[in-house]
This record gives sequence, structure tokens and C-alpha cells, in this order.
Amino acid sequence: MNYFELFGFEVAPVINKSLVAKKYFELQKNNHPDFFTQATESEQEHALEQSANINKAFATFQDGEKTLEYFLQLKEVIRTDEKYELPPAFLMEMMELNETLTEKDGVTLAAEMAQIEKPMLEEISPLLILDPAKLDSLAYEKLKAYHYKKKYLKRILARLGD
Repeated sequence: MNYFELFGFEVAPVINKSLVAKKYFELQKNNHPDFFTQATESEQEHALEQSANINKAFATFQDGEKTLEYFLQLKEVIRTDEKYELPPAFLMEMMELNETLTEKDGVTLAAEMAQIEKPMLEEISPLLILDPAKLDSLAYEKLKAYHYKKKYLKRILARLGD
């Protein structure tokens, strides 16, 4: 099941969130299992499966990072459980951040993370507004690097709750 096809969207690293909600309600209106209570068992199962796929697609498109990840997976740029090697300079920066993690409050850490993420976003922002057909291998590599760096940053933030 291709979520972009399901929602009738162009395959792209960014989706307009206002269109996502509109399309979600339209699709659920036509596919929700509650509307198939009098249908055959096969039709009920199909409606249930379709509704579940619509919910999964909606959750993916509501989160920009999940949308980017899904896009990169569809384009076979990243694979599930891939062992991506982050740049040594980034890892050193993360090591320094990790060493001071216990000494910082959440606000200070969030501000530092924003400073780290800012140049990452600046590098990929132009790629997110390009026609996806014009993305070349270098653009895909930049999007991939951003994805894995962002994932790493999220893991650090998640550790704060531990």
C-alpha cells in the first residue's frame, strides 16, 4: 500500500498538512467500517483494512519526519534497520552534548538542540520545495543524512525522560 497513492498525493518529502486532514476525512467517509455493517463479510474486511491503511497514512503525513522517512523509503534511499554512518564531526558534537546532558535543564538542552538543527534545516529546506522529479542523488544523500541526524537528536531528547 502506497500512502501517497491512497491519498492521491504526489510522492514528495513534504505534504501540505491542511490537505492531509481534508483527504483523511473524505477517505474515511467512504471506507470506515461503520458504514459497512450491512455489507458482506469480505466487504467488511476490506473496509477494515482500508480504514487501517488510511489511519496509518494519516499518522505518517501528520508528522513531517515520518513523511520524509516514508518518502525516502519509497525512493529506496533508506532501508528499515539500515546502519547509517553519521559524519564524525556530528558524532563528536553529540558526544559533547551527551557528556553534559545531566547538567542541563530541558529548556537549555532544547535551545542547544535547536542550534544544532538550524544549519541542518537550512541545508535541506531548498530541497523540500523542489519538484521531487528534480531531486538528484546528492539531494537524496542530503535528505538521508538529515533524517539520520534528526533521528539521533530525537533519541537524545528521549533520554531526558529516563
